[in-house]
Amino acid sequence: MALVCGVEEAGRGPVIGPMVMAAVMIDKEDSDKLKSLGAKDSKLLTPRTRELLVPQIKSIAKKFEIVIIPPKEIDDAVLSDTLNLNWLEAIKSAELVNKLNPDKVILDCPSTNTKAYTAYFKKHLKNQDIEIISEHKADLNYPVVSAASIIAKVARDEEIEKLKQKHNVNFGSGYPSDPRTKGFIQKYFDKYDFFRKSWSTFQNAAGEKKQKRMGDFN
Repeated sequence: MALVCGVEEAGRGPVIGPMVMAAVMIDKEDSDKLKSLGAKDSKLLTPRTRELLVPQIKSIAKKFEIVIIPPKEIDDAVLSDTLNLNWLEAIKSAELVNKLNPDKVILDCPSTNTKAYTAYFKKHLKNQDIEIISEHKADLNYPVVSAASIIAKVARDEEIEKLKQKHNVNFGSGYPSDPRTKGFIQKYFDKYDFFRKSWSTFQNAAGEKKQKRMGDFN
């Protein structure tokens, strides 16, 4: 039986918290089982539905792997001269696939330049014989990628909840478009270590705060 692996991320865009990547490996014939569960792009499902699907997906999967990428590692990639967020995602995807070693991998390519992304991903693969399919928005077309998307999203939500409970705070969703998140950053930008400092939302908030402090002495 051919083993097929889907790879997807959750939390690429937020200014708070980690990005989570997941890889799910199944027998090729089990793709229809995932489809019948209702596995699709995690953003199209309610949080409760995602949570209910995770154990069902894991029962179908031969194996799965998760990697949690902290804000500092994301910042280091974004601010690097040789890396960026896409390349970091490709490297982490390859790490996951190297652990599972499927016959075929389907990537949800974060860039429309799938050729360059695929080439960079392949450079980090141990097994160069793995068949690679790389498509933009693959989670809409391949149930195994949708399954990875769901596992990644639930794991990311759990990490966000842990941060809120650990620090006894409520910063909203963590996305730059969330007014609660923006307000939280403006107030506490220099207090917590879970911000992505390379994001303009953080830099703008930190800059505004510093200017106000300097203005106090004028």
